[in-house]
Amino acid sequence: MSDPVARGDPVAARALEITAILLRETHPGRDVVVSLDSGFTRDLDLDSLARVELIGRLSGALGLHFPDQAFAEADTLRELLRWGSDPTRTALAAPTTTLGAGRTVSLPSHALTLVDALEWRAQREPDRVHVMLLGEQGNETSLRYGELWQRACQAAGGLVAQGLRTGQTVALMLPTGRDYLTSFFGVLLAGGVPVPIYPPARLAQIDEHVRRHATILANAQASLLITVPQARAVAARLRVAAPSISAVLAPDAFEGHAPLVRRAAGDALALLQYTSGSTGDPKGVALTHANLLANLRAMGRVCAVTAEDVFVSWLPLYHDMGLIGAWLGALYHGFPLVLMSPLAFLARPQRWLEAISRYRGTLSAAPNFAYDLCVRKIPDADLPGLDLSCWRYAFNGAEPVSAATLDAFATRFAAAGFRRASLAPVYGLAECSVGLAFPPAGRGPRVDRVRAGRFAAEGVAEPAQAGDDALQIPACGRPLPDHEVRVVDVDGHELPERRVGRLEFRGPSATAGYYRNAAATARLIRDGWLDSGDMAYLADGEIHLTGRVKDMIIRAGRNLYPYDLEQAVGALPGVRRGCVAVFACAPAGGGGERLVVLAETREQAPAARAALQRHIAQCARDVLGEPADDIVLAPPHAVLKTSSGKIRRAATRDRYLSGGLAPRDLPVWLQAVLLQLQAVHAQLRLGCRRVARRLWGYRALVWFALIAAPVCVCVAVLHAPAASRRLVRHGARLWLRLSGIRLDAPRSLDAPPTAQVLVCNHASYLDGLLLSATLPPDYRFVAKAELAHQRIAGHLLHGLGALFVERGDALRGAENVDALVAALQQGARLVIFPEGTFSRAAGLRAFHTGAFLAATRAQVPVVTCALQGSRALLRDGTWVPLPGTLRFVQGASLRPSGHDWAAAMALAQAARREVLALCGEPDLDAG
Repeated sequence: MSDPVARGDPVAARALEITAILLRETHPGRDVVVSLDSGFTRDLDLDSLARVELIGRLSGALGLHFPDQAFAEADTLRELLRWGSDPTRTALAAPTTTLGAGRTVSLPSHALTLVDALEWRAQREPDRVHVMLLGEQGNETSLRYGELWQRACQAAGGLVAQGLRTGQTVALMLPTGRDYLTSFFGVLLAGGVPVPIYPPARLAQIDEHVRRHATILANAQASLLITVPQARAVAARLRVAAPSISAVLAPDAFEGHAPLVRRAAGDALALLQYTSGSTGDPKGVALTHANLLANLRAMGRVCAVTAEDVFVSWLPLYHDMGLIGAWLGALYHGFPLVLMSPLAFLARPQRWLEAISRYRGTLSAAPNFAYDLCVRKIPDADLPGLDLSCWRYAFNGAEPVSAATLDAFATRFAAAGFRRASLAPVYGLAECSVGLAFPPAGRGPRVDRVRAGRFAAEGVAEPAQAGDDALQIPACGRPLPDHEVRVVDVDGHELPERRVGRLEFRGPSATAGYYRNAAATARLIRDGWLDSGDMAYLADGEIHLTGRVKDMIIRAGRNLYPYDLEQAVGALPGVRRGCVAVFACAPAGGGGERLVVLAETREQAPAARAALQRHIAQCARDVLGEPADDIVLAPPHAVLKTSSGKIRRAATRDRYLSGGLAPRDLPVWLQAVLLQLQAVHAQLRLGCRRVARRLWGYRALVWFALIAAPVCVCVAVLHAPAASRRLVRHGARLWLRLSGIRLDAPRSLDAPPTAQVLVCNHASYLDGLLLSATLPPDYRFVAKAELAHQRIAGHLLHGLGALFVERGDALRGAENVDALVAALQQGARLVIFPEGTFSRAAGLRAFHTGAFLAATRAQVPVVTCALQGSRALLRDGTWVPLPGTLRFVQGASLRPSGHDWAAAMALAQAARREVLALCGEPDLDAG
């Protein structure tokens, strides 16, 4: 919990110790790294009253005096100590780090660009190993921060000598290695924009490789191409297809050039990450330095990474998970990266786990197929030599996650010390830099079992009971800090939890659009939300992916997703695993959509092929509940894939329709007509449901306006808080009744008849109204101070006799607590939302401390309660309510155990545990 930069300064070291003690009291059980530059709000989650307590303790223990400005302006311990330093004491030195093998918790938190982050590391720890490169023969070479900086500066000089101008794009077609790392930062230091593309894996696919990358280079308007000398033949053909390329270079062309550094702004373009093209033509995701740094910081915060971590990766550097998640994440957070070639892993999957065991890797990531490959291909004889007990975060992402694979991997490698709790299904996409959702550290995978029939027919993820035909859908975690997600229907209306729809997101990591592709950007962004292209549902605030929008198959009104059937067919003997494509298509002659299963096989014998078709047909009936219209046994490489190994279903479907795979012409016109009619009927039924929900919401709004207007006028005129609260209570109950909203609440509150503080979760704009309808009218609301100055809300709250608290200003916040204490001592019954605010994401946020300090000082009980369902009724950012079930539930009444800060924090933690159990939502402050 200490910061090495403070060890030479006894005052700063003591201040860190005091801060750590306060944090343990305020956030017990949370492992927070404290440094002199940790932000009070951003990093330590200390509200204004907690800062007042900290300043008081520092004053008493260190004999320092802090002026009033320190309460408002100091946001880190370093700034605070400067305000309180004795005039004879010198100012604290700038942060320093230990060079060489020593490890530090310091971060380049003030970096605005990736170049700033690398320079920060190179200046402070030039001899520290940044990347350990593993050769295919087991040899290792290290790359240190200082060396990477020097070589990248030299590469920048060579690129500028070739005529590279600021803002121009440079394509990198290099394998994993030192040259890639150096060239990438060389482009950035020269003011250019790297465009990673992958080198050809096999000469047999060189024509397709040239065709696909010519499209990328033409869109990116790449001015230079950096590649290995052996790929010059391919590079020359690419240059012909992309006339913007002025030169094709090998990394050795940069040797001997004078070093050069060009600076860029944080909002400058840092990377063009081309999408995999699994559902269409690749598109260049434009990512700025600010996007990338925001994503790296958010992922590091959620995963609680430190310089003591070690990341082991075989992921290709042209893919965002390997480039940003592994390499740039290691660079920013200062932990070493052990890097091997993807081909080394594919040739011998045990090399990945051996590297984790040997280098004591704590972090590693891979797509689902890699975990499955390890289960199937690593021989039992290799297990005794592995020790995976060090692996604390095993990220599984970049493709659909299989619950069966998670179970199989955890079971198979438990003998090697691997812990199931380390498995972490995650979700991300290039349009959000790389990461969007992560599960809590150390929880392990959470798999949702839902009823298959209702899921396919209605898009409802209803939890399955024992004996039900169930689908298993892994949770991929909650959105990163400062990022939001929502699920919408085809009309863009937000859906409640456990309803399948299109997943949208927004946040600081999100791209502003696709490079030189205005049409695709317009389809991507709507009202500030980005379309992920994925179908999903939310449960307990966590994302559960169900498939790609373009891959979804609609049959007779049922939504079918190809992944489960592809996996089941891929597991059949005789089928090439991972080489199965399931899709729907409409034949050129009409007749409705057909469900096609295309599987690669090397079987040639007619009897064996016929048996394999029967097994695939049975698989389709078992998994989807209905037969496939066409089963195609194709030769190897018939199923097209992206550079990252994803099935290109649209392209494979086009190949099928073109006749290249000789599809059978089955007489299914009558069946197709019937299926089409059923599908139309199902769509009409769903459309009517959506219209009915919207009409219900508009009716509720109309009733609200008709009731709220006269009530607000009466409150403003009466100037009688008690009478106004009774009037609002009757008005709220009338609105609920006329709108048809059922609020399940007890007839009377089970609470002490004396002064008290009632605390409740906060999930919706309607929460105050719902509590007004439920609670006796003698309860007074405590609201945040900014509402007091709003024209309508301020007049209404003043008329109801509300009290106000300041959340940001430490001095005014302390004065507000005094006012609450005085009111409680006079017998007031106060109701407060201790979260202070709410968001669209389900979950209970951290509690502010003011209410509990007031209850402790006044020695009155805290009554706990919760509202269930109000978030779904009217989610943040929406104005039209949706029908749903509401409940008000009451918990325990808690009394303070003392009069000091520790007693107030203990009371706050006990109250939060009660409210968390009552509200039925996840803990957003866990860990």
